[in-house]
Amino acid sequence: MLTSPQLRPENLISVQILRAVTLFFLIVAFFWLMLLWVSVFVTPPGFYFRGSGFFPCSFAALALGLLIVGLLFFSEPSKVIRISFIAIAVILAIPLILILIVPQLRVEEGWLGLASVGWAVFISIWLAVTDELVRVFKDHQEERLLGQAEPDRRTAKEWGAVLMSTIIQIILGLVAVMLTASMCLRARDASLPVPGQKYYVDGDKYRIHLFCSANSTYTNGTNVPTVLFEAGYDTFESTLYTVAENAVRNGSIARYCFADRPGIAFSENAPSPFSAGSAASVLSDALAQAGENGTWVLASTGVGSVYNRVLSARLGNRVKGLLLIEPLHEDLLHRIGSTDKSFFLWLQGILSPLGIESVPSAIFRGRTRQDRVFGRAAAEDGRFIKAKLQESLVANSLTKDEVIAARNIQNKGTPLVLISSGKNMEEDREWEKMQKDLTDLTGNLLSWDIVDKAPSEVWKTLEGREIIEKRLKMLVHGLTV
Repeated sequence: MLTSPQLRPENLISVQILRAVTLFFLIVAFFWLMLLWVSVFVTPPGFYFRGSGFFPCSFAALALGLLIVGLLFFSEPSKVIRISFIAIAVILAIPLILILIVPQLRVEEGWLGLASVGWAVFISIWLAVTDELVRVFKDHQEERLLGQAEPDRRTAKEWGAVLMSTIIQIILGLVAVMLTASMCLRARDASLPVPGQKYYVDGDKYRIHLFCSANSTYTNGTNVPTVLFEAGYDTFESTLYTVAENAVRNGSIARYCFADRPGIAFSENAPSPFSAGSAASVLSDALAQAGENGTWVLASTGVGSVYNRVLSARLGNRVKGLLLIEPLHEDLLHRIGSTDKSFFLWLQGILSPLGIESVPSAIFRGRTRQDRVFGRAAAEDGRFIKAKLQESLVANSLTKDEVIAARNIQNKGTPLVLISSGKNMEEDREWEKMQKDLTDLTGNLLSWDIVDKAPSEVWKTLEGREIIEKRLKMLVHGLTV
């Protein structure tokens, strides 16, 4: 067995140069990944994503992993390793092509996403090429010193290194396959028709989705307010949409609108940080662009009530009524703004591009585009997770300060209706106390309905749906209890 130090690849000047260049790429990859991670929490100017930003992070992390593997086993060139790098490059070329040809993906990922995927492809090719060059240089050195190349003569340690490298490469290859499958699913979801319109907001940085029903606001010759819904944790389409449609069909309300908050359903993600005040600003902008300048009854549920209360303070006399359905009180915002919750959301977001839940659900459970965009599987989407992470990060700071300020300038005398979950009131005394505090929000409480045995989603019970529609009719038409 040959053991001369002159035959070791790392002792060749040409190989040392290749290693130095690869090490430089490793440093670049590390700082690129760190910058992408930081942008999820605080977006540098011109560095924002209209998508979640988690996909670029995943591709950047994959590139970093490939470089680490390449450097760890740099001196052990292997045909299997080269084939693995080439295979990964081919797999990663698919999401690169999808971003280029699918308009929505191109918009959401932007130049940062395109650069991250392209970077991962380049690194895969570079490592395949360098591995081949190390083999060539090694063979050339053996031929020069020994008269022939002996590429298959390895020590047990060297064969162990090749085996370990192959195993890691297989794992990274599976990650590349999962990222590609998830991107293919996103390309499929991008074909889902969008009801309503998307409007550029915040200096044309991103678009939010706004839908208004086509009905007239005139009822019996009287112009009545439009109901503006704000969903809670989940999407409006999966929660209050049926309630709104039934209310129109039954004549309880004349017309309604709703907007998906940034990152939810059809809306694009906003730069970080993003608070309730930011949401009110961009929604006001979208409404103005849509020509919606009438009067409103604001209806909301859960955390959506926090957003609607800030909006109500800004719209002033244009708000003719407030309907709060199981609203979250500002003193309980810490429940969605804890450090543990933020970390869990961040971790969930980092893993979301792998499609661990969404891809198998699409293949084996028949989940549709509607399920993933605004239905039961929407919470698995990276954009949704990013929105919830942004919400959590500022819930107990910026958002809390804004909703407290909104309460101080809220128009007094605005008709108010509160609907609460009887089940939550019984089980959580702090929640009950906060619900009671909200009855004095405007000084003009028309009704406080407690729906017995109803969960937080009170509209899931027949009694809850009936009460919501009844109170909407009361507010829209200026009726009394």
